[in-house]
Amino acid sequence: MEESVTVLETAEESAAADLQTIVDHYCGLPQKDWMQYSPLTLAWIGDTVFDLIVRTALVKQANMQTEKLHRQAAALVNARMQAEGALRIRASFSAEEEAVYRRGRNSNPHHTAKNADREQYLEATGFEALLGYLYLRRRYSRIMELVKAAYPAL
Repeated sequence: MEESVTVLETAEESAAADLQTIVDHYCGLPQKDWMQYSPLTLAWIGDTVFDLIVRTALVKQANMQTEKLHRQAAALVNARMQAEGALRIRASFSAEEEAVYRRGRNSNPHHTAKNADREQYLEATGFEALLGYLYLRRRYSRIMELVKAAYPAL
């Protein structure tokens, strides 16, 4: 166990360390081919990735009541806003990113958002699937490039 902690401490101190590396290490998780995963699974984790980015940005911009933080986050992390953001950045997708986005957009979720129509919900699902895919591939800089292009005010 001592060796394991030393390796992890070294990994945490290096620029290459990330949360996934630590989770993989502690949970003994194998590498996967993320293109083989369901687009709805990719969207499920992509939603969380996007939410974490937005919440992190909001918290670092100002220390305020959590109720206000929640309202600001909810104004950005919703299907309508994600669909609008996705449409702003879609032309910048690589062929691989477009394929993942399209798979998410063409998926068949069994529900829709309460504040968006079905088309917006599918666009948002494509956006989330792409973010989930990039996250699992550890392409964090690309995620941030896309998020900043989709949401310049962040």
